[in-house]
Amino acid sequence: MKYNVTPCPLCLSEQTHFYHQDKNRHYHQCACCQLVFVLPDFRLDPAQEKAHYDHHQNASEDFGYRQFLSRLATPLLERLSANSMGLDFGCGPGPTLSKIMHESGHHVCLYDIYYYPNTSVLKQTYDFVTATEVIEHLYYPDQVWNTWLSLVKPGGWLAIMTKQVTDLAGFTNWHYKLDMTHVVFFSQATFEYLAKRDNLTLEFVGNDVVLFRKNG
Repeated sequence: MKYNVTPCPLCLSEQTHFYHQDKNRHYHQCACCQLVFVLPDFRLDPAQEKAHYDHHQNASEDFGYRQFLSRLATPLLERLSANSMGLDFGCGPGPTLSKIMHESGHHVCLYDIYYYPNTSVLKQTYDFVTATEVIEHLYYPDQVWNTWLSLVKPGGWLAIMTKQVTDLAGFTNWHYKLDMTHVVFFSQATFEYLAKRDNLTLEFVGNDVVLFRKNG
């Protein structure tokens, strides 16, 4: 298949190729960092994107949602010093992870482009930054990734939750790609690329939690 080269939105490499096509979108993959991504023409506009997020029914008192977030919170809490300061990036309209962290004695600031757009919190540094079900939504993951690294103190943690690509066969029937707000899809190889490139210590916890420690 011939097409105009679209640079990878994460590592900016032009070594990208067609990966998959379904009834809704075309997906390409980067040969350098292995990111799978949707071409810009298939992205929603901001109003459509926010309308989708407004339908989310995540609440801090929802036990099931708290259990879901505990997959990230529990291993992160095991690694933090007492009274750590963190930032929940992309917290959504009903911040819950921050409450879980508060209950364990930590302090958490909030940022969300639609619901908590206070950019002053992006001018500080933190012992930890969390991003649960955020990274797959990013139109410019290179810029946000660099922002995250600048927010984490040396020795601090970046904790990410996202479902990961395994292979093309799995991707073909993967429900995760059917969400039209999901535009970039990471794999273990992608996270390993970032860890090596940016001198980070990397840990995989289960199938969808990734912990990076910033070496200082």
